[in-house]
Amino acid sequence: MMKIEHEEKGRKGRFFINEEGERLAEIAYFDSAPGVISVYHTEVKPELRGEGIGEDLVAAVVDHARKNNLKIIATCEFAKKVIDETPEFQDIMA
Repeated sequence: MMKIEHEEKGRKGRFFINEEGERLAEIAYFDSAPGVISVYHTEVKPELRGEGIGEDLVAAVVDHARKNNLKIIATCEFAKKVIDETPEFQDIMA
């Protein structure tokens, strides 16, 4: 599995995978209300799609939300689909 990194700047954050200085995948969110983050964008390089990287990024956001007592609103269609289809993620939805 590739290393997933995390960065936050102000009210925005992202989990991402870089390799040799190139961004291969990312999922982005922002603080939308007290105790709630909105996941609004997921992107994986076309040549890496289908390898579960997007799902790993969604899991990283869910883990982050749980550790920080946050709920998630997923406006990104991909993230919403993954969360909706994963029973163990249902508790994290706002």
